[in-house]
Amino acid sequence: METNIFESLAIDPLLIKGIEEMGFEKPMPIQEKVIPVILEQDRDVVGLAQTGTGKTAAFGLPLIQKTDKKSKNVQAVVLCPTRELCMQITKDIQNYSKYVKDFRVTAIYGGASIEGQLKELRKKPQIIVATPGRLLDFIERNR
Repeated sequence: METNIFESLAIDPLLIKGIEEMGFEKPMPIQEKVIPVILEQDRDVVGLAQTGTGKTAAFGLPLIQKTDKKSKNVQAVVLCPTRELCMQITKDIQNYSKYVKDFRVTAIYGGASIEGQLKELRKKPQIIVATPGRLLDFIERNR
């Protein structure tokens, strides 16, 4: 069987299975540059690229891989400027991680039921994808 190019970036085989099902065959330039840095080091990374160039996978795949699946604490928060982007990033992360056991991601954004989102938060996601306004609302409510 041919080796997937994502394997050369040290991506977990369960994540590779998910991204292959999404139709990705090889990493985009931003992914080739960013994924190894995030996986190898605990540091801030700024990656700039145009829309549609794979930024979500560039940060999402390493976030999923570095998450302690045994922990039920939030380990990462991804801030998004819009509800639509928040929902898109959450869906992508869910698709990448569909074969990863005990991993959970939740979207928190305005224009949706707070009670429904509270219910999702009670399921103890490791990653929260949120819009700033709704996240601040939850913090101010001490939820």
